[in-house]
Parts: sequence; C-alpha cells; structure tokens
Amino acid sequence: MLPRGGGVTLDRIIPEQACRIVGIRARGRSRRRMFAMGLVPGARVEMLRTAPLGDPVEYRVRGYCLAIRKADAGLIDVMPEEQ
Repeated sequence: MLPRGGGVTLDRIIPEQACRIVGIRARGRSRRRMFAMGLVPGARVEMLRTAPLGDPVEYRVRGYCLAIRKADAGLIDVMPEEQ
C-alpha cells in the first residue's frame, strides 16, 4: 500500500536505506511529539536496525539516533533516496 505520490511509509524502509519525509499522517499529540523529535517533512532519515523482537526500530534523524514503534513509523510517508 503506497501513499499518495508513489512513496512508502517509514516502517517499510530496509536497514541502511535513506529516505526523506514527505508527510506525517499522525494527528494531535502524536503529531506534535513527532515534530518535536525532528520528524518533519524534508528531514533525511536512515534506518539503522530493529530490536531483537522487531519493535521498536532505530533511525538516524538529523544526526542523532531515535527509536520509535513500527505503528508510529507507519504514519510517516517517505520517499526513498537514490543510492
């Protein structure tokens, strides 16, 4: 399932793949929390690794590492960068 514009969601990115955030579908408190963590449209995000049981997932955003749940990552639309 692809969001508008032909991108994918952040939870579908594979390890060491980089992408750019194009939109956030979260609302209310969750949306404000994501913005506060630097997850804003245009930000470059790189998937680093998953936890042993698969959730949460660690990402590099704006030079720091951030772990978020897959459910939250599924609300972030991204466009993979060409390698």
